[in-house]
Amino acid sequence: MTASLTNSRNGFQGIWPALLTPLDAQLNIDHAKLAAHALSLISAGCGGVTIFGTTGEGPSFSLQERKEALKQMIAHGVPAERIIVSTSCAALVETLELTRHAVDLGVHGCLVLPPFFFKGISDEGILNGYVQIIKGVNRSDWRLYLYHIPQVIGVDLPHGVIAQLLARYPGIIAGIKDSSCNQAHSVALAKAFMPPITVYVGFEPDLTTMGPLGSTGAISGLANFLPRVVHRMVLESTAPGTAHDAQRIQAILDLLKPHALMPALKSVMATLHQDPSWLRVRAPLVAMTPEAHAAFAQEVRQFNIDTTRE
Repeated sequence: MTASLTNSRNGFQGIWPALLTPLDAQLNIDHAKLAAHALSLISAGCGGVTIFGTTGEGPSFSLQERKEALKQMIAHGVPAERIIVSTSCAALVETLELTRHAVDLGVHGCLVLPPFFFKGISDEGILNGYVQIIKGVNRSDWRLYLYHIPQVIGVDLPHGVIAQLLARYPGIIAGIKDSSCNQAHSVALAKAFMPPITVYVGFEPDLTTMGPLGSTGAISGLANFLPRVVHRMVLESTAPGTAHDAQRIQAILDLLKPHALMPALKSVMATLHQDPSWLRVRAPLVAMTPEAHAAFAQEVRQFNIDTTRE
């Protein structure tokens, strides 16, 4: 797998893992470990990394924590242009603050949810939320990735809103991350909006469908430890062995399914790196108990995941 960036305003290429966020014993962000994890994935061929999305527990951290973490990542050697930052907050003024901060530091782009605290809001309200962010940043040299994950936030990202944003801000809207886990919805987005923008899915089994439609990469939670497998599924979907990769991905998802996802993903990392500190999560998530982790780790080991080649 070869790392790739894009010179286009139309989105990223390659795999940009949705980073899990390591915590210290006081449940503060472990900046050195976060940066080391990011650099290891970039060294493995990932185009870049994504921080503070759903997988990264983004809404569980304060504005200051998220700002400091980005600064520390860059200070620890992660190139700013290889970072996508999820800047979403319940308050639009805070989303704007985080987005301005990230853009000023030179990141590749920002991943932004629709306004999500109030449910049942109109298309006009969703559109106005994004417009406030774009006008507030007040620059033309940044990329905005729209983020759709309605099963978590309870708010959809309607086609009409996307179309209006593209019409008004064609140089800023770079792509859509569709994490709805609904293949028909992802395909409909691709048919409606690719090109000029790219649709990326968060649900790994859909990657082999999206690649042939023109999707150029993925923001993936499983790419924290399977970056090369995820890469092949979306960018080499017809290559020999990709069908086996898809079966392997599905088997791992089946293993994760009975558990809360983020604590389980962190348990996988703790197992692969023999580092129990990876188990820590921020409230309201609940970490696996040592007993549950030990039992789960036995199942994980049966997969023989090789982080040096997968």
